[in-house]
Amino acid sequence: MTTNAPFLTGHYTPAVDEITATELTVEGSLPPELTGRLIRNSHNPKAGVTPTHWFKGSGMVHGIRLREGRAEWYRNRWVHTPALDGAPYLTEHGPDLTASTAGTHVIEHAGRLLALCEANLPFELTPELETVGAHDFDGRLRGAMTAHPKTDPITGELHFFGSSPLPPHLMYYVADANGRITHSAEVPGATAALKHDFAITRHHVVFIEGTVTFDPTEHSGIPYGWNDEQPARIGVMPRGPRGAGLIRWFPIEPGSMLHAANAYEDARGRIVLEGPTVDREGFRLSWNWWVGAPGRGTEPNARSYNRRWVIDLAADSVAEQITDDLAIEFPTLNEEFLGSEHRYQYAISFPDQEGQGGYGIVKYDRTTGARDIHEAGDARLPSEAVFVPAAGATREDDGYLLTVVSDLKQDSSQLLVLDASGLDRIATVHLPRRVTAGIHGSWIPDSDLGGSDH
Repeated sequence: MTTNAPFLTGHYTPAVDEITATELTVEGSLPPELTGRLIRNSHNPKAGVTPTHWFKGSGMVHGIRLREGRAEWYRNRWVHTPALDGAPYLTEHGPDLTASTAGTHVIEHAGRLLALCEANLPFELTPELETVGAHDFDGRLRGAMTAHPKTDPITGELHFFGSSPLPPHLMYYVADANGRITHSAEVPGATAALKHDFAITRHHVVFIEGTVTFDPTEHSGIPYGWNDEQPARIGVMPRGPRGAGLIRWFPIEPGSMLHAANAYEDARGRIVLEGPTVDREGFRLSWNWWVGAPGRGTEPNARSYNRRWVIDLAADSVAEQITDDLAIEFPTLNEEFLGSEHRYQYAISFPDQEGQGGYGIVKYDRTTGARDIHEAGDARLPSEAVFVPAAGATREDDGYLLTVVSDLKQDSSQLLVLDASGLDRIATVHLPRRVTAGIHGSWIPDSDLGGSDH
């Protein structure tokens, strides 16, 4: 491994320090209802540290504070876990669940900000992004937590899972709106296959096992690899206290899906699931990018195309298809529709392996089949587009998309506020540094942090 690893160069070049800047310059007009924080996570190892895998880079959160038309501050902070100072994950006593990169996602639940990495406990942050410490839900969480929990928009419950290459392979949890774990269960039939994300519907929990599974010969620190002998499957589990014992597993075509866009029951009671997937070659090219090996793709998500599965529980069948030929990742939606049938879906587009296309923000209309793209511009990579509803919204796409652009030519970054309906730019916030291209993030309105004045 050398320091020209792709995840240490270009858009992914790590920030070397922590800064705070106030009263940021705004072009256009920020909608006053955008009063809160956009917080994004990124893999950002300290200077001089070269991880063996992109995902092993220490987490750094970047926050932008908006209030009533002003951009009050930008700040970035490492998540100060034991791993940031070199503590190993594996010890003589077993895994240290606090030795986390905490670099994949950041969410809010029950008034807490949590930085997440799927192999560890979450880490709590203050509203100013300082590290509080590991959070184990008052001792009720004794294993790892996925970086992709789902908040039920109706009940406020947080659904999440913990996945392990060793038994129990899959644990499922529900925390109520106050942050207390009210249900946990081992999910039978699960294997050591990688489970990075999942989905919930109004009545079911949907797990995805792809053709990537535990590989003890993989020495990058992420012990997984493609295995043609690993069957790809979708697990459909009824929600509720006895659901785990009723899970059904359905075989699907080989592939690997990192991120689910959404799932729901359609009018016929079938379960529809969507998300970008890669095939065997796409996974090889992507993995080699993640570890900095030869034969890698030009982007971290090679041959990643949106796929739709329709699971007919009554007929015991699954239909699946690739729905678009555009290379995309980081699917998002108006999360008020999470678990219900949605019309609009967003994603980030990437150039394909031949260099065709470019970076942009994509909007899919699943009713008409239309696809619109806000092109980011030359050498400008946008982050995952986070949807925020407009005040008094009446339509599903009444709202805004927030994205942070890494501009290599200008060595700068901006927060773009786009109209989610037409993808037009409404406002630009100029940031004091170029922000490292990151993974996932959240918009957290002040009301979710107790009306924070900070």
